[in-house]
Amino acid sequence: MERGDRFDHPLIERYASPEMAQLFSPRARHTAWRDLWIALARAEHELGFPVTREQIAELEQHRTEFDWDRVAKYEKELRHDVMAHVHHWGDLCPKARPIIHLGATSCFVTDNGDLLQYRRALRLLERRLAAVLHALGEFARTWRAEPCLGYTHFQVAQPVTVGKRATLWAQDFALDLDEVRRVAGWLPFRGVKGTTGTQATFLTLANGDHAVVEELDRRVTRAMGFERSIAVSGQTYTRKLDWTIHQALSAIAQSASKFATDVRLLSHEGEIEEPSESKQIGSSAMAYKKNPMRCERVCSLARYVIETATTSAHTAATQWLERTLDDSAVRRIALPESFLAIDGILMLIENVAKGLVVYPKVIQRKLREQLPFLATEEILMAGVAAGGDRQDLHERVRVHSRTAAHAVKAEGRANPLMELIAADPAFAAIQAALPSLLDPARFVGRSAQQVDAFVRDEIAPRLLGVELGGLAGDIRV
Repeated sequence: MERGDRFDHPLIERYASPEMAQLFSPRARHTAWRDLWIALARAEHELGFPVTREQIAELEQHRTEFDWDRVAKYEKELRHDVMAHVHHWGDLCPKARPIIHLGATSCFVTDNGDLLQYRRALRLLERRLAAVLHALGEFARTWRAEPCLGYTHFQVAQPVTVGKRATLWAQDFALDLDEVRRVAGWLPFRGVKGTTGTQATFLTLANGDHAVVEELDRRVTRAMGFERSIAVSGQTYTRKLDWTIHQALSAIAQSASKFATDVRLLSHEGEIEEPSESKQIGSSAMAYKKNPMRCERVCSLARYVIETATTSAHTAATQWLERTLDDSAVRRIALPESFLAIDGILMLIENVAKGLVVYPKVIQRKLREQLPFLATEEILMAGVAAGGDRQDLHERVRVHSRTAAHAVKAEGRANPLMELIAADPAFAAIQAALPSLLDPARFVGRSAQQVDAFVRDEIAPRLLGVELGGLAGDIRV
């Protein structure tokens, strides 16, 4: 079958990096299985099980040799993917064939192998999150003091600065980075637990010596780079681990969607735009259009991850007793695809954050249009300080504001509020001070200082010692 005649997965072909795709490739997965079998055989040999150095050497010699057609043939015959690989590797390693998978159940390689993949993928996402955080920090510092309209309910509110708003995005990703690091460091190994988690077969092989079985579990766990194995298991590790991982991925998707949605809204307002290519086409019909396609893609992929995460919750909730196999198919799809999607999302976010285009003139114009309304409280307080009656001045400001709002909204005129107030004899004492009361810097509070503190105290410590370069992947349409 030619390529054009089969489904090409968009996460592989369009969105995720080659590095993340490789982590979940058949070769990576099944090499992890072989590493687990080698680690088991080596520990069994060291603890006196019937495994020889020669057999271990043979396994190591053929560790990376795969005949995928042969594996597929075995699986078609045996209807069992793990045993297909056991038989294929046994063909390559005739001396070691009798001891491959000795004492183990399939979940020794499938579950432990998955945990290896998930941890590696989390570490890649850790680096991507760090890159996003760095890019947003640089953007926040650049625009730390640029006043802009604040929005609550997407209605005009007290001004902030462009940089301060960026710290809100960065804070979400900083929390995600903390959680990814926590989960990657906390994640336990399934270990050497046996068919239903009782380690019965290994106890038999150890001639009833419980200490030997415990040491076997410890040695294989350490050999695979984990500090500990889960205390107890059924045939599988508890699927609560999958849910914990999926929650971290969903959290990143939530942060990404919030960021991308904000950029899309600001793009509509003409204040900020995502980067675009010189020949990029926004619409096949409307040639003038410049759509926020990267941020739209982020929102689309994020929605998928958020919804897909619930499959891990359902799986954890419906495992029967020591295990049931209705988790297998969905786990093969949901978790790898979520990692691939988040990988693509974070590359997009970094790309957008590094190339955000700010339009200060538009931002300043919109501020000028709205500042008279936003400044009314300052004007009121200044009038009172100059000897005016607070209640009388409040009523006058209210009436003038209604008149000005009607002029702006119903008549399309420039905001006349300041002229109305300046012409009112009740405000004569502060007439000369009115222009200074409209300085945008008066309304942004500690925004610039908050940016400085956030970059210094929140971003910089999280990035300490992180290598931000050398990440594979590029942005594709």
